[in-house]
Amino acid sequence: MSTQSAMTSHGVQDDELGVPRWKIILASVVGTTIEFYDFYIYATAAVSVFPLIFFPGGDAQTALLASMATFGAAFVARPLGSIIFGHMGDRLGRKVTLIGALLTMGIATFIIGLLPTFYQIGLWAPAMLTIMRFCQGLGLGGEWSGAALLVTETAKPGKRATAAMWPQLGAPFGFLLANGFFLILTLAFGYNSAEHGDNHVFIDWVWRVPFLASIIMVAIGLWVRVSLEETPVFKRAIQKDERVKAPLKDVFRKNWWQLILGTFIMYATYVLFYLMTTWILSYAIGAPDAGGLGTSYNDFLVIQLISILFFAACIPVAGIFADKFGRKPTMLVITALMIAFGLLFGWWLNADIIVNTDGSLNTMRMVLFMIAGMALMGLTFGPMSAILPELFPTETRYTGSGIAYNVSSILGAALTPFIATWLMGNYDVSYVGYYLAAASAITLIFLALSPETKYRSLSNLQQDEIQRTS
Repeated sequence: MSTQSAMTSHGVQDDELGVPRWKIILASVVGTTIEFYDFYIYATAAVSVFPLIFFPGGDAQTALLASMATFGAAFVARPLGSIIFGHMGDRLGRKVTLIGALLTMGIATFIIGLLPTFYQIGLWAPAMLTIMRFCQGLGLGGEWSGAALLVTETAKPGKRATAAMWPQLGAPFGFLLANGFFLILTLAFGYNSAEHGDNHVFIDWVWRVPFLASIIMVAIGLWVRVSLEETPVFKRAIQKDERVKAPLKDVFRKNWWQLILGTFIMYATYVLFYLMTTWILSYAIGAPDAGGLGTSYNDFLVIQLISILFFAACIPVAGIFADKFGRKPTMLVITALMIAFGLLFGWWLNADIIVNTDGSLNTMRMVLFMIAGMALMGLTFGPMSAILPELFPTETRYTGSGIAYNVSSILGAALTPFIATWLMGNYDVSYVGYYLAAASAITLIFLALSPETKYRSLSNLQQDEIQRTS
């Protein structure tokens, strides 16, 4: 079979969709934008706000670690969410499951904006915060895999990785919305965490606004998802009676190796992602006597917002490369670059180098570091919503890709801010980079063990891969 005919047999034409393709793209982007917006506003608040109002009373390092622990609660919930929503997605369909995941995630975020603080109800405050964070994780456990399946199962022939970039763009879009919103609010109300601490109107109530405002995006996402139709791939699975009664049982019995591959293929991406978004913020704005750089919160947010543009720009580049050269060779090269980047952390970020003699930050050095890290993040993140779904058959694809993605979140993301903070407290910034390099080396090994999935049919993954022939 020729390359062209092989690709043409594995895609969906426009007349099979039932709705305009732009609506499918919008539904996937809106959902993951909300997902990452929710996570970013929590991550930002976990560093700059929550230690002051939910975990007061101890030293700054202990309060930060406690806040980071609640940040990790969502990652514990995500595999459970992937099981619950994965079962729904493989049994009831992609559309209804995506609506349920969106509402679970969005309502929990809105409620966080209403929570009383430690000073109002004592220990009930961090307990309720943890519960809502857990509920966020449940919804997130079903969101990403559903959005990935929505675009990959409706992609044009030979363009799955390119189509799969759309839900991935939700990460930089959500970052820009969340952190841009926080930046505007801090500037509008004149808040600087280093100067004002917890004695400011921003800590009193302004921090709640981004959480409450998320309900607007939830309403938009709900509107567009209600109008969708089921994917043609899942419709064919219903017609052929390919659905299974217990997707979880089947995926562990028949696709256990794919679960392992998917988990560790995604592992380094998660580590890099949360080092570049959560840990780096705490390091940059942390007090010098606590191991931080003492940068202004607002100044560093500007640097992050600049670098996130490179994150967004590299996602479609990676999708195009993955369609042209294949998923495996593309990811092997990118992951090798991540190892090199991790080994250079000490050279980039050591306080003796990045802080000028007058105590100010070497802004250009930090900007270049953030651009390099975020560009790598876009390259490694871009193809993931094609690679993970392609590993699994239709009848367990929602469950399998969701579990792999979210178990990886525990290994690569839930622990990352905590481990990085601990490494900084006991060693130095070079060891944070070694952590990234080690995680990337593990991913590199599993990529080498993985098959090339570029030519697989999503309608029938029981067949052998179609090999390229001229």
